[in-house]
Amino acid sequence: MTRKLPSLNALRAFEAAARHLSFKIAADELNVTPAAVSHQVKALEDLLGTPLFYRLTRALRLTEAGHAALPALSEGLDRLAEGTEQMRAFSQSNVLSISVSPSFGSMWLVPRLDRFHRKHPDIEIRIDGTDRIVDVAGGEFDVAVRYGPGDYKGVEVDYLFSQLNTPVCSPALLEGENALSRPVDLAQHTLLHIDWKDAEASWRMWLLAAGLHDADPNRGPHFTQESMAIQAALDGQGVALVGDRLVSDHLTNGRLVCPFGPDLMTPLTFSYYLLSSRGNSSTPKVSAFRTWLIEEAGQANTAK
Repeated sequence: MTRKLPSLNALRAFEAAARHLSFKIAADELNVTPAAVSHQVKALEDLLGTPLFYRLTRALRLTEAGHAALPALSEGLDRLAEGTEQMRAFSQSNVLSISVSPSFGSMWLVPRLDRFHRKHPDIEIRIDGTDRIVDVAGGEFDVAVRYGPGDYKGVEVDYLFSQLNTPVCSPALLEGENALSRPVDLAQHTLLHIDWKDAEASWRMWLLAAGLHDADPNRGPHFTQESMAIQAALDGQGVALVGDRLVSDHLTNGRLVCPFGPDLMTPLTFSYYLLSSRGNSSTPKVSAFRTWLIEEAGQANTAK
């Protein structure tokens, strides 16, 4: 339903003048001049086509229309003030809302959150795992982590890290009759695909770059989330082609391995970025998270 409302300033001017029965006291409350209040009220009367005050020599008196409207307007302005305070209180609260892709959240961010909590035990984290477009600039979330080209408009953008595209698998696949040691050995193993990836990050492009022009690049299961393909690789179900930074913890602890070494890792065009509203990027909770996350990404870059 479309609300056909007069100017909010005019309504505030009338409501204040009606409560005090004085343009001067209303002006003091609204921090404007009495003439400005009088002008706003007159404009409202002209718009409505009815007088709201009897203007006596040294006093104001409400007309029947003004008297009837005052209670509802006072209540409405009180509710507006209450709603504004609720929004202000939320922005100043210790709850930090974060939007991240499910794979980045589960595989990279969540395992590190305990370190953030130890530094900032007063900040409560709320994470929404989604790949949809979110309105960070408009306050839908305090921050978001996105994988892309970095040209995000209307928000504060902090670079986190880039990745190398690499096959990964369980160390169990490096042993046995069909041990995986050379790219040609992939013919004996299942390829795990991630459907949302760009063409440059696909098995087709990787196999061509590795010189395997006759290999079938489409065989094997397909997943819509990177974390699913990685879990399948962890379980020894095949070889996944993923960004090295997303699986850095698994590579460090030996649950996953890169079977072909660094020579067959290719840089990915997209990178991970932290997005925050330009209006709240310096608030204590957002600033604390930005500083911590950039530091975490920097440490991982150094360790790479």
